[in-house]
Amino acid sequence: MAILPELRRSMKLLHATAMVVGIILGATIFIQPSEITRLVPNTQGLFMVWVAAGALTFCGALVCAELTAAFPLTGGIYVFLKRTYSPSLGFLWGWAMFWSMHSGIIAAIAAVLARYVAYFIPLSENGIRLVAISVVLLLSGLNILGVKTGSTVQVVLTIAKVVAIVGMVFLFFWFGTAAHHSLPVADANPAPVPFANYGLAIAAGLFSFGGWHMVTYAAGETLDPERTIPRALLIGTLIVTAAYILLNAGYLYVLPLTDVARSTHVAADATEHVLGTGASSVISAVVILSALGALNGIILAGPRVYYAMAQDGLVFRFMGAVHPSLCTPYLAIIAQALWTSVLVATNSYRQLFTRVVYTEWLFFALLVAGLFILRRRNEYVPVYLKRGYPVVPLLFILASLGIVINQVIADPRGCTMGFGLVLLGLPVYFLWAKFSPKPSSEQNSQPS
Repeated sequence: MAILPELRRSMKLLHATAMVVGIILGATIFIQPSEITRLVPNTQGLFMVWVAAGALTFCGALVCAELTAAFPLTGGIYVFLKRTYSPSLGFLWGWAMFWSMHSGIIAAIAAVLARYVAYFIPLSENGIRLVAISVVLLLSGLNILGVKTGSTVQVVLTIAKVVAIVGMVFLFFWFGTAAHHSLPVADANPAPVPFANYGLAIAAGLFSFGGWHMVTYAAGETLDPERTIPRALLIGTLIVTAAYILLNAGYLYVLPLTDVARSTHVAADATEHVLGTGASSVISAVVILSALGALNGIILAGPRVYYAMAQDGLVFRFMGAVHPSLCTPYLAIIAQALWTSVLVATNSYRQLFTRVVYTEWLFFALLVAGLFILRRRNEYVPVYLKRGYPVVPLLFILASLGIVINQVIADPRGCTMGFGLVLLGLPVYFLWAKFSPKPSSEQNSQPS
């Protein structure tokens, strides 16, 4: 009997950490601070928001570290939801990922990257879409060559991105002294900020930390995943939190608080304030680099979930195919690339992604609530949350539900449609479970 090819373990701590940092550090940090500053126009309150968002993300990372130690298997959150609750809930996560959440974010970041490429090369709207699709296909091809190749590219892009951000911070504080001294004197008695604004600002900050969980998808290709992935999650979130606080400090060092709040491209405005109007190309290059790093990590992560679902017989079996020599889920990578390209070409990712992305936080709340269920099972032994339980999971559940409730209040019609799109997966699941052939043995029953 022929031995079927399997995924190959080759990711080490450096690769996994680069994946966490590279995915989180996307383009949002160059834009999102303005939204948060508008909500909390107070320097001290602003840094409290970023620290709180980083701390809550760290809580989420602790939970994922705990669950990865319990289930060090390919598929990450899909496996956690399936093992804690039921296969149907795990299926809904994968369903939403493929059709909207994961593919949608790849399409959105690729479009942002292409628009910044247009700064250097004039492009029409069709040209921008073509560049975005080309980048998705190129990075997908690189990841088909092997998880070692994809994760090595991730390390290179992440290091370059972090160096660029450190360079920006140095630029602001070293060359921005004149701009800093020309700032208006801060108001000693700033107007009080409504408590609700802090909640909205922290929610906006949490979106800037999005993607921290994706490294768990590749647990089956990570060496010693029970230790490596938890460490990568915790180290990565700390690095990103430090980067975000330093960048915001740099923005506020060279720009008045009111200018930061009004800006639509705060990083570009801050850089131009120091270097002059010719600095736009610097920011465009940094955004392109950041987007490339995020795209590569997200493209690497997603197909591992579809692979795990296929092994469980919950999606087309071809999604579970492993390349005989490259040892990658190559058909799942191709399927993701093709669907993402359709979303980019039709520009339909905008509505799909914005309507469904909030449900990700509902899944997060369920995921963390699962810890309380696992604690009642005799076979579960806590590793990373021996002391933080139940405070850490409760904090993250409240934060996740707060984001969901805020989004529902802001856009009830869109949220209803988004939730409906996710629930469409339920009849698909029951039909699939009834008529599809059962796998000979449950995938991921034991770590390899």
